[in-house]
Amino acid sequence: MTDELILANATLVLPDETLRGSVKLSGGEITDVSTGTSVPTGALDCEGDYISPGMVELHTDNLERHIQPRPGVDWPHAAAIMAHDAELAGTGITTVFDAMRVGSVSRKESRYGSYARELASEMLELRAADALKISHFLHLRAEVCSDTLVEEISAFGEADRVGLVSLMDHTPGQRQFRDISKLEAYVKGKHGFDEAAFQEHIAHLKTLRDTYGDLHEVEAVKAARRFGAVLASHDDTTADQVVTSAAHGIHLAEFPTTVEAARACHAYNIKVMMGAPNLIRGGSHSGNVAARELAELELLDIVSSDYVPGALLMSAVKLGEIWGDMARGLGTVTHAPAGAVELTDRGRIEPGKRADLIRFKLIDGTPALRGTWARGQRVA
Repeated sequence: MTDELILANATLVLPDETLRGSVKLSGGEITDVSTGTSVPTGALDCEGDYISPGMVELHTDNLERHIQPRPGVDWPHAAAIMAHDAELAGTGITTVFDAMRVGSVSRKESRYGSYARELASEMLELRAADALKISHFLHLRAEVCSDTLVEEISAFGEADRVGLVSLMDHTPGQRQFRDISKLEAYVKGKHGFDEAAFQEHIAHLKTLRDTYGDLHEVEAVKAARRFGAVLASHDDTTADQVVTSAAHGIHLAEFPTTVEAARACHAYNIKVMMGAPNLIRGGSHSGNVAARELAELELLDIVSSDYVPGALLMSAVKLGEIWGDMARGLGTVTHAPAGAVELTDRGRIEPGKRADLIRFKLIDGTPALRGTWARGQRVA
């Protein structure tokens, strides 16, 4: 890639400040950053719009929504992957860790079958064919409350771009679903269970946790080390759970459910990630701690779009308003997530970094995306 582009007269979002200036892109990298409002011949006049690093998404369920757009409807995977890729580019995400569950529940009525290995292979084939607009890594969600975690995670290796492994434990009555009524509403709404089927479902999951949970947790930690992937916890609720996370070598906590857990995470130097929908909606759909509360308590480090890709940029701007610091707000979706997964080549507007950038303006406080560049090429 040799094309040269100058984005001039922009409000540059740097790690610690925003300032008016220009950024030059060449060969897929940022080659120069300068201050001022001048627009050189041939440059793109950004008219004061924000230019930020492209966003780094660590946990999104969006691909699963594309491969199964309705319950029982399986969409062709290649088409689903490319549609997912294009959607993320169109929201300003330039690096994504695609979440795929490993660990199935074998009972037919549970509807949690194995799919990750096949989907990952198709993703990697499309990447090799240069069919994708943005940078994709794998995020394996290791479900310890399952029958088949060891078998499924063993099918992955170092060549699979597994950058993140999260320890998921959805045993009813703890973590995300301490309130069984919240789980009941979710499961009945998603799977159409009646009361008898729901009670059977709960009993079976608890049996799985008792039978396999400790073994699966150990094997998932070992697999993350084998892949060279970052290990994350999920839905920590108590300080004791955070102590266990720290003992595993975890440095990233996805969606802690209480202030207690978030405080404990920071005490152990574990970065706290919360969901953008939680922040935008003003609270958790599961009744857990609000992301805004953690932000106001200085306990929020990273934001994930979770299940709404378009919420990521909105949430960063929202945090900029809450903290009175737009650079800090955008940092939660750029350099902070990149640093958490040890990607040192992106997430900052600096010479030598990847030319992954977005352009946006604010319309009554709402960000309107006006361009996305990945490795210096316009992708949205």
